[in-house]
Amino acid sequence: MLDAPDAATLFRLAVGLSLLIAVAAVVALDRPRGRWGAHLRSRFVLGVPWGTLVSVGVVLTVYLFVQGGWSDWYNPVTIPFRAWSYFYPLGILAAGFSHSGAGHLVGNLVGTLVLAPVAEYAWSHFPHERGTQTFTAAWTNPYVRAFVVFPAAVVAVGLFTAAFSLGPIIGFSGVVFAFAGFALVRYPITTVVALSAGNAVRTLYRALQTPTLSASAGPSYSSPWWADIAIQGHAVGLLAGVLLGVWFLRSSDAERPSAARVAVGVVLFGVAQSMWAVYWYRGGETYVLYRAAGLALVVLLAALVAGTVAASARPLLSAPESPDALQAIPRWQVGGVALLLCTAAIAGPAVPINLMTAQSGDLPGESDPITVRGYEVTYAEDVPNGMVSVIDVEAFGETTQVNTSGVIVRNRDRGIWMTAVSKGRLDFTGSTQVRVGGVGWRDSVRVRRTGWNAIGGGTVYRVGLAYGDRNVTAYTSPPARADPVIAGRNVTLEAAPEGFRLNVSVGNRSSVAPMPATNQTISVGGLEFLNVEGRVYALNGGTRVRVARQETYE
Repeated sequence: MLDAPDAATLFRLAVGLSLLIAVAAVVALDRPRGRWGAHLRSRFVLGVPWGTLVSVGVVLTVYLFVQGGWSDWYNPVTIPFRAWSYFYPLGILAAGFSHSGAGHLVGNLVGTLVLAPVAEYAWSHFPHERGTQTFTAAWTNPYVRAFVVFPAAVVAVGLFTAAFSLGPIIGFSGVVFAFAGFALVRYPITTVVALSAGNAVRTLYRALQTPTLSASAGPSYSSPWWADIAIQGHAVGLLAGVLLGVWFLRSSDAERPSAARVAVGVVLFGVAQSMWAVYWYRGGETYVLYRAAGLALVVLLAALVAGTVAASARPLLSAPESPDALQAIPRWQVGGVALLLCTAAIAGPAVPINLMTAQSGDLPGESDPITVRGYEVTYAEDVPNGMVSVIDVEAFGETTQVNTSGVIVRNRDRGIWMTAVSKGRLDFTGSTQVRVGGVGWRDSVRVRRTGWNAIGGGTVYRVGLAYGDRNVTAYTSPPARADPVIAGRNVTLEAAPEGFRLNVSVGNRSSVAPMPATNQTISVGGLEFLNVEGRVYALNGGTRVRVARQETYE
């Protein structure tokens, strides 16, 4: 006897059935009779956007076989495949096609599948300029254009965004934004619709993956959502796509959309994709968002793109007394030069930063770092970030000199220096793994924090690192005194490489003993201390006062 499907399966079937009904209804009402296929075949070989599919295949190959996503789908190796500096070519070559995790990958692939076909359709496998014949040259051959030229352009844009983004970036999103920029120039409203379709596809994916979701209020740790956006890399990709789109429009017989459609399309896309989220990192896990200035920049960009697309090819100045040089410049080229200057202004700051490399000398930390095939892993707090420019440039009251706290990873051969896990995140989770590696290998260093809260005072904690048979205490925090005073005695919690201690002091005299184990009692400085399931009480006659509580993590 067959078992009845569970609720999750029924919900998935309901989603699939609803999609089939919707598609059948549209086909029955619209009766396309091959019109859709004819339109696609007029632009694509066999009606298929092959360049998009080849590009998706390249990104998937990097994730599965270079980053190790095949063996660990949700936790690939990322550190060696970021664009750390120009002195580390592998990072520059791989960063634009690598991803930090499965969610990052799926998001960018969905964006590619909905936006890249629009850009590929605008360019077309079949050139449409007057007098052009296909199969007579490599540039006009539809198969070459589909399987070679378009993917080659995608790779070139990926390398460009990696080389001119503020490192250490990772992800295909710069190229996705380039697809959008190219498509906005030719089909602005269609691009916005495609963006909405991408959001619908992501929702469909989540609905099929998790048909029902239960959630409740609780503690969590996260940085502001806008601080996780590589806004500069997105802007570089978008402008690169816009410039390529303008070049295509002006070098072909393609119809130009109106300025109003372009301006509306760019504004809607920019707002929907949070292009206004201009922010600065102050250090210490603190960020500042310039929302109003960012929105103004989006609107100005829309006006500039619309003006460039809609401007005529007439001379900039046509009066007889105008200089010959100005009479020879078409009006649209003024906007093109302005867009090129904007691209240079946004990409330019990445050059001095990407010329930096990992600082030399000893790493901060209370012990020698864990070393794994050139990688050094340690923990430190409030130390200068080793990959921030040594030139302190201040702007709008902010500075490039920042300090960082957390698990630090350095590889001098690869020019890598990063805070792999921030202090705040480790405070919240208590333990994690830092994955290091390279092409063809990967390994992990285990990180664990343990600590005690002094009642009414601060927290003492230790951070340990483990790899293979080696275990080291990388960091011990300063002591913390509990607020209660028992029989004239102060109780201070101390962290040491070998464990935690209680320090009981009266005047200038103090006594120290290890923290009692669970359900055990010790005597220190005339007081008894009892550990009851991670809660430590000081006992004095009939008095019992809680002085410490063991840290718990999510």
